[in-house]
Amino acid sequence: MSRLYLHFYFALLGSLFVFAIVAGCVWHLWIVPLHDNHAAERLLQNALAPATASAEQQQASLRKLVAGIDADVVLQARDGTRFAAIGPPLPADDAHAAHHAHGDMVWALRLPDGRRLLASVPIIHGRPEYVLLVMLLVIALAVGVAAFPIVRHLARRLERLQAGVESLGAGQLSTRVAVEGNDEIARLAQSFNRAAGRIDELVGAHKSLLANASHELRTPLTRIRMAVELMKESADPARRTGLNRDIAELDTLIDEILLASRLDAVAATEVVEDVDLLALAAEECARYPESELDGTPMQLRGDPRLLRRLLRNLLENARRHGVPPTRVHLSRGDYGGARIVVSDEGRDLPADQCERLFAPFYRRNGESDQVGTGLGLALVRQIARRHGGDAMCEPAGDGHVRFVVTLAGVR
Repeated sequence: MSRLYLHFYFALLGSLFVFAIVAGCVWHLWIVPLHDNHAAERLLQNALAPATASAEQQQASLRKLVAGIDADVVLQARDGTRFAAIGPPLPADDAHAAHHAHGDMVWALRLPDGRRLLASVPIIHGRPEYVLLVMLLVIALAVGVAAFPIVRHLARRLERLQAGVESLGAGQLSTRVAVEGNDEIARLAQSFNRAAGRIDELVGAHKSLLANASHELRTPLTRIRMAVELMKESADPARRTGLNRDIAELDTLIDEILLASRLDAVAATEVVEDVDLLALAAEECARYPESELDGTPMQLRGDPRLLRRLLRNLLENARRHGVPPTRVHLSRGDYGGARIVVSDEGRDLPADQCERLFAPFYRRNGESDQVGTGLGLALVRQIARRHGGDAMCEPAGDGHVRFVVTLAGVR
């Protein structure tokens, strides 16, 4: 994955190195000619005795040349023979600079007449452009090392902001990010916190309104149920049956809306205990004579009431929309979890509608408004995710589809 701080850092390093190379080229093209060694070599030769002079004359001229300089100096002939020397002998070498036996640097300069002057101190920089280039590269390296923590700190703030956005998108509406500094990133963090707070308030108000409205609906629903009971003797049987069915449907809808809003509002599972999932499934399957159960006994940490609702909604969905028999199979999933598969003989859905079945209040084209509440499968997915798993609809291999629920325990 591409990292923003690396982009910043490499852009800075690239700029520094390009600057160093360009500065070196400029020095080589325009500055170096001003420091040509030819003039210095000629001046030194003129200051020394001629190559044809005696050894004493050359020794005297060399002593005069280095008077007041604390250095070891050797004057050699073209063939390497020593004409004169100040101090201990220095090694002869064809390179511009060599190393003395004691580790000191020896600087060499060849005169126009072929003689050679060796010294333990710099006589003149033979290639000053390389010295400048090396200095610029060292400066670039030092700036690069010093700039890394600064660039990393800037990018880390952006990474924390990104993590906050992802957390908010995952449903953690209480997420806020730290506001550091007084620059554009700090102002962006402030804007994010304001937006997150507003979203949290709106969603909280929506959940509160939904829960309160659902709760308040129970009072008139109870009165309607009592009225139906009182008019049993005088009401038309078909009308009374329809009213009872409508009341039951409305009661189920209110119950599921309350449960969905509570799952949204409460982040953690309220009740956690060991649950015998196979026994729980057997109890729920006993309510539906058309169901068949098989599987492996297993214990799962979770909320038994929510897990019971998950199984009941799957079986109720199969009874309403499928063709018997309904088969329920329990097996061990990955990492010690559980896998529940519910299938029947009548599910034939296009692939693009499978995922939409888990949307709240979704109904397939052509379905009557009286078939189910539209919240059953949405609750199944909520409960599965609350227990560290998921719910999905997948092809069964025979032209039909099946529902698969994975559970890993309480998160």
